[in-house]
Amino acid sequence: MHDTADADLPLLRLQQASRRFRMGEVDVIALADVDLAIRPGELMVILGPSGSGKSTLLNLIGGLDRPTSGRVWYRDVNLTAMNDVELTAYRRDRVGFIFQFYNLVPTLTAYENVQVATELVTNSPAAPGGNGGPLDPAAALAMVELSDRADHFPAQLSGGEQQRVAIARALAKRPELLLADEPTGALDLTGARNVLGLLQRLNRRQGLTVIIITHNPAIAELAGRTVRLASGHVAEVRANDRPIEAEAIEW
Repeated sequence: MHDTADADLPLLRLQQASRRFRMGEVDVIALADVDLAIRPGELMVILGPSGSGKSTLLNLIGGLDRPTSGRVWYRDVNLTAMNDVELTAYRRDRVGFIFQFYNLVPTLTAYENVQVATELVTNSPAAPGGNGGPLDPAAALAMVELSDRADHFPAQLSGGEQQRVAIARALAKRPELLLADEPTGALDLTGARNVLGLLQRLNRRQGLTVIIITHNPAIAELAGRTVRLASGHVAEVRANDRPIEAEAIEW
């Protein structure tokens, strides 16, 4: 895998990407002929109700699954043509994942939960496209303003703090792309604002490409672009010249 010097090339691009599943005698179309380009450094929200294809789209972008037809590109690399080992390397070194449930190891401290992620990363300055290797876990926790909670176990943290540890774990890999699947689904409004504000700051200050998957239309107001899915199709792509601050979000 290698990067390109062409700054105009999308970070990710889907070309007529479809995903079908066989359930008994029924052929289920989870995603149909999606064309979408994701620019480096943008904050995008993918919006839609349950069953609209949001998670399937995330799985294709994140290299967790392959399209049944069509292609998915990471810069100038065809992810669709990768074997399992190559896709694993892409997920491990290029993509940070955040989910609704934090998936922290309960017997490890916040620091240790982040440390586990750094030990899995192989990216290095000498590697093609290397980004300097993983962050020190303490530095990753500082980025999410949890330095004073490094020695706490998940049960000693609030839901919002646990999600911030999960974000630190994702950031420790120095990913180019951060995929957040319903990251506020288990949080109250205050916790949600804190987490969304953090994602917004990471996008603005670090230039990190952030994609938020959600069913909540209020969250779309944070994004520069919103992609609305319906029944596996892209129903609308809407640009937003004036994204609101996370602190102002209401629902």
